[in-house]
Amino acid sequence: MVGVKSPDELTQAFRRQGLKVTPQRQAVFRALHDNPSHPTAESVFEAVRTEMPTISLRTVYQTLNDLAAMGELRQLSFGPGSARFDPNGDDHHHLVCEGCGKVVDVYADASGVELAPAARQGFTLTTTQVVFRGRCADCSTSQPSPNQQEETIHA
Repeated sequence: MVGVKSPDELTQAFRRQGLKVTPQRQAVFRALHDNPSHPTAESVFEAVRTEMPTISLRTVYQTLNDLAAMGELRQLSFGPGSARFDPNGDDHHHLVCEGCGKVVDVYADASGVELAPAARQGFTLTTTQVVFRGRCADCSTSQPSPNQQEETIHA
């Protein structure tokens, strides 16, 4: 996995873009470093708040959005709930747990996935992202899936 750049590298990247580097932003950089969890802004905020209690959620969002605009993170949306932020710049896809919301990077060949020209509705395609959904090992053993619950009710 290619992780987010180090806090020092992000500081330099911000300065090259003419963006202000504050202690709050540096705390966000530290919270993201080597964080493979695809965090939400709220989870980054909670992590940073232990170090810097006066930080605002707005500052965290702005910093994450700036990083995404710079190409240092990808903002992901997997449906209802908060956006997630992915520091992995490699070409990859995701596994998403329908139980706990855990997101994991997965490397799979999706080169065979095609969309017929008529189905593109005028879009020019640039990338393909595949999201595999299911239940992680913890959720699979702790609670039945919705299909398993329905089968139990009708049995």
